[in-house]
Amino acid sequence: MSYAIISLGGKQYRVQQGERLLVDRLATDEGATFEPRVLLVGGDGTTELSPTATVTARVVGHELGQKIRIGKYRRRTGYKRHNGHRSRLTRIEIESIGAAAGKGSARKQAPAAEAEERTPKAETRTAHPPKGYEELTVAEIAGAAGGWRRPNLEAALEYEREHANRKGAIAALESALKEKD
Repeated sequence: MSYAIISLGGKQYRVQQGERLLVDRLATDEGATFEPRVLLVGGDGTTELSPTATVTARVVGHELGQKIRIGKYRRRTGYKRHNGHRSRLTRIEIESIGAAAGKGSARKQAPAAEAEERTPKAETRTAHPPKGYEELTVAEIAGAAGGWRRPNLEAALEYEREHANRKGAIAALESALKEKD
Protein backbone atom coordinates (compact mmCIF):
# COMPACT_ATOMS: atom_id res chain seq x y z
CA MET A 1 0.00 0.00 0.00
CA SER A 2 1.57 3.31 -1.04
CA TYR A 3 1.36 6.61 0.76
CA ALA A 4 2.67 10.12 0.24
CA ILE A 5 3.45 13.13 2.36
CA ILE A 6 2.16 16.31 0.78
CA SER A 7 2.42 19.97 1.71
CA LEU A 8 -0.68 22.20 1.68
CA GLY A 9 -0.95 25.63 3.27
CA GLY A 10 2.32 25.27 5.15
CA LYS A 11 1.25 22.00 6.79
CA GLN A 12 2.21 18.44 5.94
CA TYR A 13 -0.26 15.57 5.58
CA ARG A 14 0.27 11.82 5.19
CA VAL A 15 -2.24 10.65 2.57
CA GLN A 16 -3.29 7.47 0.79
CA GLN A 17 -5.38 6.94 -2.31
CA GLY A 18 -9.12 7.39 -1.68
CA GLU A 19 -8.62 9.20 1.63
CA ARG A 20 -10.61 12.36 2.49
CA LEU A 21 -9.25 15.04 4.77
CA LEU A 22 -9.92 18.59 5.97
CA VAL A 23 -7.30 21.23 5.18
CA ASP A 24 -7.15 25.00 5.46
CA ARG A 25 -9.29 26.81 2.88
CA LEU A 26 -7.98 26.52 -0.68
CA ALA A 27 -8.73 28.98 -3.46
CA THR A 28 -9.78 26.11 -5.76
CA ASP A 29 -13.41 25.64 -6.84
CA GLU A 30 -15.48 22.66 -5.76
CA GLY A 31 -15.06 19.65 -8.04
CA ALA A 32 -11.73 20.89 -9.42
CA THR A 33 -8.60 18.74 -9.27
CA PHE A 34 -5.12 19.94 -8.33
CA GLU A 35 -1.65 18.52 -7.64
CA PRO A 36 -0.18 19.43 -4.24
CA ARG A 37 3.56 19.51 -3.62
CA VAL A 38 4.86 15.99 -2.88
CA LEU A 39 7.59 15.71 -0.24
CA LEU A 40 7.93 11.93 0.10
CA VAL A 41 6.48 8.80 -1.45
CA GLY A 42 6.63 5.49 0.38
CA GLY A 43 5.16 2.04 0.55
CA ASP A 44 6.13 -1.60 0.08
CA GLY A 45 9.22 -1.06 2.25
CA THR A 46 10.72 1.73 0.14
CA THR A 47 10.72 5.50 0.48
CA GLU A 48 11.71 8.14 -2.03
CA LEU A 49 12.76 11.51 -0.61
CA SER A 50 12.96 13.34 -3.93
CA PRO A 51 9.95 11.86 -5.66
CA THR A 52 9.04 12.17 -9.31
CA ALA A 53 5.54 10.92 -8.50
CA THR A 54 2.50 13.17 -8.47
CA VAL A 55 -0.51 13.21 -6.19
CA THR A 56 -3.87 14.20 -7.66
CA ALA A 57 -6.49 15.58 -5.28
CA ARG A 58 -10.08 16.76 -5.86
CA VAL A 59 -11.89 19.45 -3.88
CA VAL A 60 -15.06 17.88 -2.45
CA GLY A 61 -16.38 21.03 -0.78
CA HIS A 62 -15.77 24.06 1.42
CA GLU A 63 -16.90 23.88 5.05
CA LEU A 64 -16.82 25.74 8.32
CA GLY A 65 -15.00 24.13 11.20
CA GLN A 66 -16.31 23.58 14.72
CA LYS A 67 -17.13 26.74 16.70
CA ILE A 68 -14.46 27.73 19.18
CA ARG A 69 -15.65 29.92 22.07
CA ILE A 70 -13.31 32.31 23.80
CA GLY A 71 -14.22 33.88 27.15
CA LYS A 72 -12.27 36.49 29.10
CA TYR A 73 -13.06 37.24 32.71
CA ARG A 74 -11.42 39.29 35.44
CA ARG A 75 -12.70 38.84 38.93
CA ARG A 76 -14.18 41.69 40.99
CA THR A 77 -14.09 44.18 38.10
CA GLY A 78 -17.16 43.24 36.10
CA TYR A 79 -15.00 42.55 33.04
CA LYS A 80 -16.47 39.83 30.81
CA ARG A 81 -15.85 39.41 27.08
CA HIS A 82 -16.98 36.56 24.85
CA ASN A 83 -15.82 35.84 21.34
CA GLY A 84 -16.05 32.92 18.91
CA HIS A 85 -14.36 31.62 15.82
CA ARG A 86 -15.06 29.06 13.06
CA SER A 87 -12.22 28.04 10.76
CA ARG A 88 -12.82 28.02 7.03
CA LEU A 89 -11.81 24.60 5.75
CA THR A 90 -11.76 22.63 2.51
CA ARG A 91 -12.48 18.90 2.29
CA ILE A 92 -10.34 17.15 -0.31
CA GLU A 93 -10.16 13.60 -1.61
CA ILE A 94 -6.94 12.00 -2.81
CA GLU A 95 -7.70 10.49 -6.22
CA SER A 96 -4.35 8.97 -7.12
CA ILE A 97 -0.74 8.60 -6.11
CA GLY A 98 1.30 7.67 -9.13
CA ALA A 99 4.43 8.14 -11.19
CA ALA A 100 4.89 11.28 -13.23
CA ALA A 101 4.41 10.92 -16.96
CA GLY A 102 7.67 12.72 -17.71
CA LYS A 103 11.31 11.80 -17.23
CA GLY A 104 10.72 9.71 -14.11
CA SER A 105 8.63 6.98 -15.69
CA ALA A 106 10.83 6.76 -18.78
CA ARG A 107 13.88 6.47 -16.54
CA LYS A 108 12.36 3.58 -14.59
CA GLN A 109 11.17 1.76 -17.70
CA ALA A 110 14.35 1.93 -19.78
CA PRO A 111 17.52 2.02 -17.68
CA ALA A 112 19.48 0.17 -20.37
CA ALA A 113 18.69 2.81 -22.99
CA GLU A 114 19.83 5.51 -20.62
CA ALA A 115 23.11 3.68 -19.96
CA GLU A 116 23.72 3.49 -23.71
CA GLU A 117 23.15 7.23 -24.00
CA ARG A 118 25.78 7.91 -21.32
CA THR A 119 28.48 5.70 -22.90
CA PRO A 120 29.24 7.86 -25.98
CA LYS A 121 29.47 10.96 -23.78
CA ALA A 122 32.22 9.32 -21.73
CA GLU A 123 34.21 8.56 -24.89
CA THR A 124 34.03 12.14 -26.19
CA ARG A 125 35.30 13.54 -22.88
CA THR A 126 38.32 15.77 -23.38
CA ALA A 127 41.26 15.94 -21.01
CA HIS A 128 42.43 19.23 -19.58
CA PRO A 129 45.76 20.28 -18.17
CA PRO A 130 45.93 19.99 -14.37
CA LYS A 131 44.28 22.73 -12.30
CA GLY A 132 46.27 25.95 -12.14
CA TYR A 133 48.60 24.83 -14.95
CA GLU A 134 48.75 28.30 -16.51
CA GLU A 135 50.40 29.75 -13.37
CA LEU A 136 53.06 27.03 -13.03
CA THR A 137 56.69 27.80 -13.83
CA VAL A 138 58.87 25.58 -16.00
CA ALA A 139 60.63 24.17 -12.93
CA GLU A 140 57.30 23.36 -11.22
CA ILE A 141 56.03 21.67 -14.39
CA ALA A 142 59.20 19.56 -14.64
CA GLY A 143 58.85 18.45 -11.00
CA ALA A 144 55.12 17.66 -11.08
CA ALA A 145 54.75 16.17 -14.58
CA GLY A 146 55.80 12.68 -13.45
CA GLY A 147 52.69 12.35 -11.24
CA TRP A 148 50.15 13.42 -13.85
CA ARG A 149 48.01 11.00 -15.86
CA ARG A 150 48.70 10.52 -19.57
CA PRO A 151 45.60 12.47 -20.84
CA ASN A 152 46.55 15.43 -18.63
CA LEU A 153 50.14 15.33 -19.90
CA GLU A 154 48.94 15.31 -23.51
CA ALA A 155 46.57 18.20 -22.86
CA ALA A 156 49.32 20.20 -21.12
CA LEU A 157 51.70 19.57 -24.02
CA GLU A 158 49.06 20.73 -26.50
CA TYR A 159 48.44 23.83 -24.37
CA GLU A 160 52.19 24.64 -24.34
CA ARG A 161 52.49 24.31 -28.11
CA GLU A 162 49.44 26.52 -28.75
CA HIS A 163 49.85 29.21 -26.08
CA ALA A 164 53.05 29.51 -24.10
CA ASN A 165 55.57 27.62 -26.26
CA ARG A 166 58.12 27.36 -23.40
CA LYS A 167 60.97 25.08 -24.51
CA GLY A 168 61.76 23.79 -21.03
CA ALA A 169 58.13 22.93 -20.30
CA ILE A 170 57.71 21.16 -23.64
CA ALA A 171 60.87 19.11 -23.02
CA ALA A 172 59.72 18.16 -19.49
CA LEU A 173 56.27 17.11 -20.72
CA GLU A 174 57.68 15.06 -23.61
CA SER A 175 60.09 13.24 -21.30
CA ALA A 176 57.24 12.50 -18.83
CA LEU A 177 55.18 11.06 -21.74
CA LYS A 178 58.12 8.82 -22.76
CA GLU A 179 58.34 7.52 -19.20
CA LYS A 180 54.61 6.64 -19.26
CA ASP A 181 55.18 4.44 -22.35
